[in-house]
Amino acid sequence: MLRAVRSRGSVLFSEDPVKTSPDKSLRQHLLYLLKDGGAHAKFEDAIKGFPVRLRGQKIPSFPHSAWMLLEHMRIAQWDILEFSRNPKHISPNWPEGHWPKTEVPPSGAAWTKSVAGFRKDLKAMEAIISNPKTDLHAPLPWGRGQTVLREAMLIADHNAYHVGQLVMLRRTLGDWQD
Repeated sequence: MLRAVRSRGSVLFSEDPVKTSPDKSLRQHLLYLLKDGGAHAKFEDAIKGFPVRLRGQKIPSFPHSAWMLLEHMRIAQWDILEFSRNPKHISPNWPEGHWPKTEVPPSGAAWTKSVAGFRKDLKAMEAIISNPKTDLHAPLPWGRGQTVLREAMLIADHNAYHVGQLVMLRRTLGDWQD
């Protein structure tokens, strides 16, 4: 079990090495990175209470609206998840298949459905990582050297990047509280 320990203003994580295997520790760290944000904002914080009137709004010198970012994150995460678990998965074309066709969500229900899909797929990747039968290091037989570990880190990295963009967008639109 991970436990937080403060050291010089930073939060470190400590484990009892006798009780925790390196594989279990790696799984815990991956789950923390995917769910809890680590050194960056959490997805849930970035989208919580996102005003309907701002979801399709763009700002100067930035090419995406919140809807575009949210839907791109959902599609990309789904694509990586499916690649990780389904040998017959065919990825959407890049880049057009990874971005929504509109800047504005078609409806409030579309926004809600996208958030729900993102959450569902993230939980599915968390379940794969949590399963001790999943070999995080084994190359996926249908890939070109990719592993579940690599795909989980790719999701975490991609999500962190775009969550940061969502926060920047909200801040620029005047709707972010530090």
